[in-house]
Amino acid sequence: MSAVTTPAPALAPKRNRGAVRRRRATFGWNILGLVIAAVMGFPVYWLLLTATEPTRYLQGTTPNFLPKAFSFSSFSEVIHDPQFTQDLTNSLIITASCVVFSLVVGFLAALALARFRFKGKGLAIIIVMGVQMVPLIALLFPLNDMLAKLHLSDSLIGATIAYIAFTAPFTVWTLRTFIANVPRELDEAALVDGCTRFQTFYKVILPLTLPGLVATGVFGWIQAWNEFLMANILLTDNSKQTVQLYLVTFGNSPTHGADWGGLMAASLLVSLPVVILFLIFQRWMAAGLTAGAVKG
Repeated sequence: MSAVTTPAPALAPKRNRGAVRRRRATFGWNILGLVIAAVMGFPVYWLLLTATEPTRYLQGTTPNFLPKAFSFSSFSEVIHDPQFTQDLTNSLIITASCVVFSLVVGFLAALALARFRFKGKGLAIIIVMGVQMVPLIALLFPLNDMLAKLHLSDSLIGATIAYIAFTAPFTVWTLRTFIANVPRELDEAALVDGCTRFQTFYKVILPLTLPGLVATGVFGWIQAWNEFLMANILLTDNSKQTVQLYLVTFGNSPTHGADWGGLMAASLLVSLPVVILFLIFQRWMAAGLTAGAVKG
């Protein structure tokens, strides 16, 4: 007696249709990604094009999407402008001081909020969160009055204090998350091994939160470096202004209108410190963002 075998169902056509659908979906997502990249990259391309074109090509009514000639005269004028050098120095002093003090004070405050129990801890956390929710414009005028009473108005020290008040809540809240992700068992093990509280902080908590410190510092630098409204209100003396205020001068000429080439060249030079900082610390930033997103 012979066995009867049934043929296996034909699955190849279904599998082929599934592969075709996946390829079409991948192709569609790739096209969408290219469109988004083009939209995001066009302003950067336009900045480079305008900064490197001669002035005579920038004064026409018809835009040129392809370069006709190259000239670095705008960069030379900006670099050799004493006002730009002074404003760049002011920005570096204010931003660097703001980031350093914000990290030191913010880390100690975040350590207290994440590791110690004390009366009013919940209220302190609410205050830190609440300050971040208040619009900046609502804090500027009281802050300006306070600096005037302390004789610190229109000064780099006063602006640095204002910048620290602006970035410190973000620093405290972010670093608190990084410190809270460090297991308490490591603190207890260090104390059992004979470490003091300071040694536990210095040898255990600080190395584990170093990527978070770098990430928070870079974001704080970007936040302070790009600040315009605060500098525009607190710094009225030309010798004290920052590079963000320097960029405004290219559109205020009553004789020849806006200097678009100089504006784009200055904007590119102003953005270089942030780009360089990001390229240097990008590895630590990625590690810090990952550490802050996952519970340790």
